[in-house]
Amino acid sequence: MTGQISITAAHWAYLAGVAAVVLTMILRANVVVPSIAATFLVALAWTASPVAALSSIFNASFVAAKELFNIFLVIALITALLNALKTLRSDVRMVQPFRLIMTNGHSAFFILAAVTYVISLFFWPTPAVPLVSAVLLPAAIAAGLSPLAGAMAIAIAGQGMALSSDYVIGVAPGISAKAAGAAISAAAVADRALALSLITGGVALVLAYFSIRKSIKPGSEALLDAWQRQSGNGEAARLETAGSFDKAEIARGTSYDEPLAIDARLRQHLPLNEKRRAFRSKLFAILTPLGFAVVIALMVLPKLGVRGLPELKGGDAAALVGGMGTALMILATIAAEGARKSLDVCADHITDGFVFAFKAMGSVLPIAGFFFLGAGGELASGILNVPAAQAPPLLFDLIQTAQAFIPHNHYLVAFGVLIVGMITGIDGSGFAGLPLTGSLSGALGPTVGLDVTTLCAVGQMGSVWTGGGTLIAWSSLIAVAGFARVPVLDTVRVLLGPVLAGLFVATTCAVLFWS
Repeated sequence: MTGQISITAAHWAYLAGVAAVVLTMILRANVVVPSIAATFLVALAWTASPVAALSSIFNASFVAAKELFNIFLVIALITALLNALKTLRSDVRMVQPFRLIMTNGHSAFFILAAVTYVISLFFWPTPAVPLVSAVLLPAAIAAGLSPLAGAMAIAIAGQGMALSSDYVIGVAPGISAKAAGAAISAAAVADRALALSLITGGVALVLAYFSIRKSIKPGSEALLDAWQRQSGNGEAARLETAGSFDKAEIARGTSYDEPLAIDARLRQHLPLNEKRRAFRSKLFAILTPLGFAVVIALMVLPKLGVRGLPELKGGDAAALVGGMGTALMILATIAAEGARKSLDVCADHITDGFVFAFKAMGSVLPIAGFFFLGAGGELASGILNVPAAQAPPLLFDLIQTAQAFIPHNHYLVAFGVLIVGMITGIDGSGFAGLPLTGSLSGALGPTVGLDVTTLCAVGQMGSVWTGGGTLIAWSSLIAVAGFARVPVLDTVRVLLGPVLAGLFVATTCAVLFWS
């Protein structure tokens, strides 16, 4: 213990709260109640006022909501766009052409991964899993790819690569950066996480391909017939209730017709008004990826030194993504419903988007509020209702006090944060642990001389790759295995080695190149 820092009962209460949250995650239970209880106890220990402590429960979630509302808004607007595209069936048309180039199981594996990655990057894996499973997975199986191999490609590319960087929507880097401190940019965390996710995913995909390449068979419709006769084994119902979030939410409301029904609907001879609708469907199947390609160009090109384009800072990238999604949603709704009816339908799409956003992410608010309480400054002051100068930086004080026991080896610290992220991902949510890994990175980085942005990205990799849907059976991997009609525990078993190897290589590269 140092002479400059006085460890109080509030510090010990915060440390006990962190331990309780982590233990709850390990036990696969929901961490909302422990987070609320820990917030109350820390505030009570600091203020010695039961009234202030009760108020802190509300203030913690309110502060977190203010800080993270842009994330909820982007999710809502992108979900609204997805619903508008589903009305036109433009989402199906976007991926339908890839069925034609699946000539064998080898190409099918990488096409599945590539299409899943792109859709998940822009819409999250929520629509990617049922869409790819309905449209592309049957074609891949008919080309000779085994259902288990298809599940591996979808999980690594969607729940792993795309979700761990979350580069376009920006939920994960936004939470990590906010928890790490005001000086940390969400855009910088997103850039670093994108690089690490590509390294992890690249290694995992290559190793996964070499592990399944001998199981690839010559293409045959008999393979598809055998797969379609399979049914689930019931283990999803047993596992989907574990952890912080409802894993069945990923598939609820996003199911698609059987592949043959999709083909028939796209190919049938249509009357004149339906032909116009088909044209509009094709138009938005082209406009949507083009619009987001422009957004990506505006995000990336200034960082590559292209002059004449403003560099997006702070929440500018999220605002651009949300604005593009809203504009496309309105145009697609007008095309599907007509100008008059679209006034009501657009409002319904946005409402449905907010419902999904809060169902998917609402539990993060009390969790983030507790970890914001340990960050000090404006965040803690809003929760404790005291001036910012009086708000205690609890986690930072604890790290400074224990710095003599913390190894200053960058590899040990980086892998330590990775392991903490993986432990917090055990509950199967993926995002619930980001407030902890972000706060820990913000406190540890300056102490050991390691770049905070790098540590945030490393912790994000551990939490999301583990709990987001590649290493934990009770995560959204349930949806992947369910649509592929393979046992989820078998999917975890075959993914374990490739994903762990990818995380090891990515963390090593993070220290070598960005420490």
